[in-house]
Amino acid sequence: MKLHILLKSVFILLVMLTGTKAFAQTDSSKAKLFIITTNDGGEFIGEILSEDAKDVIIKTKDKGDVSIPKYQIKSRKALESGDLNASGQYIPAEVFSTRYFITTNGLPIEKGESYVQWNLWGPDFEFGVAKNFSVGVMTTWLANPMIATAKYSIPLSEKTSLGVGTLLGTTTWVAPLYYGMALPFASLTNGDRKSNISFTAGYGAVFYEGESSGRMLLSAAGMTKVGKKVSLVFDSFIVPPKNFSGTTALLIPGLRIQTASDKAFQFGFAGIYAGDEFVPVPIPFVQWYKKL
Repeated sequence: MKLHILLKSVFILLVMLTGTKAFAQTDSSKAKLFIITTNDGGEFIGEILSEDAKDVIIKTKDKGDVSIPKYQIKSRKALESGDLNASGQYIPAEVFSTRYFITTNGLPIEKGESYVQWNLWGPDFEFGVAKNFSVGVMTTWLANPMIATAKYSIPLSEKTSLGVGTLLGTTTWVAPLYYGMALPFASLTNGDRKSNISFTAGYGAVFYEGESSGRMLLSAAGMTKVGKKVSLVFDSFIVPPKNFSGTTALLIPGLRIQTASDKAFQFGFAGIYAGDEFVPVPIPFVQWYKKL
């Protein structure tokens, strides 16, 4: 299979995955809706009719007019287009929407927010240190290699973001002066924190014992929320042909389950395409997310 055929197949899969949600526009013609969350976990969605120093009265679709004491309100949020599904259920934004399985995208980690992604091979810590700018560090359970990450997100429009960044790594206690890597990249993302597709290109360089080599790397990825706590996720890692030797690609479809407001569990079953053959990976991708 040639590279353009593989990329076309991945693109079609991403479009099927995300549907038209990533390209939806805000509809400002409807009445302004809010979601009020109470301290005991209750959720009330509707138009706020009035409020005073003690109570908020909200007009809901299923319960009618509800008066909520202010001391019981945990949060109040104005809803935007796409926050409700066809049945009127509130679909919150994906907490860990800046990541797929392996790759990142153009969406920023909010300033002051941070998370850890636990993998079977080791942890990945990411920190939003400034507006649209994040840094992080990933490693294995043996603390070797150690890879630093940095990404700056550039909003291009309401639904489009460009992320530019790099990964810089080196061996630590194993020959720290002889082996290293660098991967500058750019990621174009269309969508939001509920549904998006991304296309990423980078150049991976490896340095070893005074020598170096590099290769262009590509990725197409996407995610979409299909329920309040469930998201479909797709990631890929594509190595284009070099010297007409063929394309190699790692393809990872999977599910992400929001187990709590600050936690998620993700799993997927990968396959490797190489030499005109597709081989399933016997070990699943299993990851845990936790906000710090």
